Amino acid sequence: MYFPAYRPRRLRRNSNLRELIAETKLSVDDLIYPMFVMPGKNKKVPISSMPGIYKQSIDNLIKEIREAKKLGIKAILLFGIPEHKDEMGTEGYDENGIIQRALREIKKKVKDIILITDVCMCEYTSHGHCGIIKDGDVDNDETLEYLARMSLSHVQAGADIVAPSDMMDGRVGVIRDELDGNGYHNTAIMSYAAKYASAFYGPFREAAESPPQFGDRRSYQMDPPNVREALREIELDIEEGADIVMVKPALPYLDVIRAAREEFDHPVAAYNVSGEYSMVKAAGKLGWIDEELVMMEVLMSIKRAGADLILTYFAKDAAKVLSRK
Repeated sequence: MYFPAYRPRRLRRNSNLRELIAETKLSVDDLIYPMFVMPGKNKKVPISSMPGIYKQSIDNLIKEIREAKKLGIKAILLFGIPEHKDEMGTEGYDENGIIQRALREIKKKVKDIILITDVCMCEYTSHGHCGIIKDGDVDNDETLEYLARMSLSHVQAGADIVAPSDMMDGRVGVIRDELDGNGYHNTAIMSYAAKYASAFYGPFREAAESPPQFGDRRSYQMDPPNVREALREIELDIEEGADIVMVKPALPYLDVIRAAREEFDHPVAAYNVSGEYSMVKAAGKLGWIDEELVMMEVLMSIKRAGADLILTYFAKDAAKVLSRK
């Protein structure tokens, strides 16, 4: 059927028609809000490269979690800013570490919010790398023991889901064995299965105070040109016991999200990372774009590519927009 009998514009004439036939629906249920927790009391430190995002002490963090919950957000992802860092990242698996203390307090004071924790050593090591250093490089196999220990300590403190982001080979299986061996069969793992060595992480590294003190992370994070390798990584994590698989970053890797969605039946998450967030915020501040419209277009593109879950610093702002519809 061709013009003039068929006119696609008929179904674009007004917003009700457009929404009626929309192929992709974005919901607040899709959103996970990443947050940064730091030691102290009554602290709320702005992250200069991420307008609207803060490093917060536990008391202020709880206030914002309650605000997010009122907006309909059902899950948060926690990153910890430790009191001290050392070669072995000991605060990452200390029962009195910042994440562990935060989890216990949140569980006491906020009901029915899913608590996800980032499991990686880079936030806690003095060298800023994601594992144990030997001979100037990250030792994959020795690091696994520490990631498993960290995961268990998070779950014991109240984490509902652990999210290993280190990209060490075999870490999902080791974490699954550690959790199962301690009776935590029902705790899910959301694996950063295809985490690329990306330049889009810059603002996050300011927030987490975790830039590598030497070299870079290209020997363990994925090489940007590769898609088939990403699918192999995802498949391995699923075989090892991952319940949710993640692609990170989102926007430069929409094709990887789509490929993962078509290849696997597992829930697929995508991380709309700090650099993606900050670019929109900066352009919006300069008046070059309509920040709200671009934000929603970005999130819709991630959803359309195939993501079931979207981790985004826009979560609260997007929830407010979605509530107006």
